[in-house]
Amino acid sequence: MFAIVTTPIDPRSLESVVSRGDGGIATFLGVVRGTDAGGKPIAGLWYEAFEPMALREFESIAREARDRCGDVRTAIVHRVGEVGVGQISVAVLAAAAHRAAAFDACRYVIDALKARAPIWKQERFLDGTARWSAGA
Repeated sequence: MFAIVTTPIDPRSLESVVSRGDGGIATFLGVVRGTDAGGKPIAGLWYEAFEPMALREFESIAREARDRCGDVRTAIVHRVGEVGVGQISVAVLAAAAHRAAAFDACRYVIDALKARAPIWKQERFLDGTARWSAGA
């Protein structure tokens, strides 16, 4: 399951990749903080994506996670548009027979996604200013 969405992310929707043989399920939820890295108050974030390329990259990253971690299934959902403080902007689920593979795959997927997916983030501050963050 790979998706770019404009509506709130339901983490339970990612469980569609889980099978009866999975004993380890690791989930990462990226949630909008109330401040930027320097402590400046944030009103929310705005995300844009080149969707066809982003979805292909999600699939590529998932294949790499399987190559690295073994029989693991992953789901990746990223939100675009306005995302408010406290809301989920990205969700990753990795399911495998054992917890170590699920944890390793989940971490690999979110790190690769942040580095490579054509998704851009603009921080929107309470003072009315905005700044695009460096990214893929």
